[in-house]
Amino acid sequence: MPKEYRTIEEVSGPLMLVKDVTDVNYNDLGEIELASGEVRRCKVLEINGGDALVQLFDSSAGINLSNSKVRFLGRSMELGVSKDMLSRVFDGMGRPIDGGPEILPKKRMDINGLPMNPAARNYPQEFIQTGISAIDGLNTLVRGQKLPIFSASGLPHANLAAQIARQAKVRGNDETFAVVFAAMGITFEESNFFIESFKETGAIDRTVLFINLANDPAIERISTPRMALTAAEYLAFEENMHVLVIMTDITNYADALREVSAARKEVPGRRGYPGYMYTDLATLYERAGRQKGKDGSITLIPILTMPEDDKTHPIPDLTGYITEGQIILSRELYRKNVIPPIDVLPSLSRLKDKGIGKGKTREDHSNTMNQLFAAYARGKDAKELMVILGEAALTDIDKLYAKFADAFEKEYVSQGYDANRDIEETLDIGWKLLSILPRSELKRIDDKYLDMYYGK
Repeated sequence: MPKEYRTIEEVSGPLMLVKDVTDVNYNDLGEIELASGEVRRCKVLEINGGDALVQLFDSSAGINLSNSKVRFLGRSMELGVSKDMLSRVFDGMGRPIDGGPEILPKKRMDINGLPMNPAARNYPQEFIQTGISAIDGLNTLVRGQKLPIFSASGLPHANLAAQIARQAKVRGNDETFAVVFAAMGITFEESNFFIESFKETGAIDRTVLFINLANDPAIERISTPRMALTAAEYLAFEENMHVLVIMTDITNYADALREVSAARKEVPGRRGYPGYMYTDLATLYERAGRQKGKDGSITLIPILTMPEDDKTHPIPDLTGYITEGQIILSRELYRKNVIPPIDVLPSLSRLKDKGIGKGKTREDHSNTMNQLFAAYARGKDAKELMVILGEAALTDIDKLYAKFADAFEKEYVSQGYDANRDIEETLDIGWKLLSILPRSELKRIDDKYLDMYYGK
């Protein structure tokens, strides 16, 4: 039976100081029992001699220093995992909130996970089809990759997240595929949107949802992504499934980190975020990947809204260092009604060349991808010139490029939230658009592919 302490010294916001404790470790879980018998949970943030600073998961209202008692459980926070988690909805602490029964766990796992030894990692190289042309065709997602989506407030990243979660699949052999969806600090309305969207299409059967609402405690927001990754690690490395983890919105997570750091009176770093935010984000993102000797894999898509649309803000900036590329949503395209508004030029998937080509997508993929990028960039330049100098200043070929850029946004990037295009369809649309340009302009494509597909 854990020892009980009645030595609460002070309570300040979400923090509480307990004196004269013994055998208590950093990160240990604790329970506070109030005079009324109500029990609240907490965890140890720091130990200094016999003093323990603990953080409350619930509010501190009603804690009476003299007649409340604290006991420490001698273990850190754990999640009970089993395959029954699929199709269920949990809160940020791993408790079911869908009215279904408790999960009977096959095992209990520490939510902080264990870092993966770099030497035990396998290189990401198999293609994951999301059904979205701007991603599959130009910024291909590869199994085991970490590919964030940089959005901005008011842009439809929730719809894109739901679309990827519904449509994503591993092609070819019948490998089992699951989605773990973690939402942090979202509104009830958004949470409802995600749950209904998965139920309508039946995607809920292969999805585990962890939902932390905006009015839940900030400390719960910090455990939400860790709960999700723990569930993903179990499904991937114990049940051999391919797991796609989608987290939205990392900005809310970082704000919760800042809130807790401020309560602890730590020295703030850039923009008031704690100096260890880089390390903290890395402990989340680096849990994705493939392990040697294990069939399963974890692919991670964190979604974040860039404060003030600024990609040099600490959250997108640090995320960009840890992950392999980024997909950027553009306000300008959204205004033009391009759905999803993915801006392909500054977007980048650093592993895209590993997941495409013969046997993975199609042999002409790499050539056409380079040609589409080049033609779109030139078309955008031509359109800018047209704004300044008028259409008369453009050469005939520049007018064709400008026409190509418009058609590219309208037909290739813009597909709506319900279209699920396989990679062949995406490549065929690419060829159809390239046919706007004369064959002599397509210098990045091998002649044999031009003979096979150009103008067909």
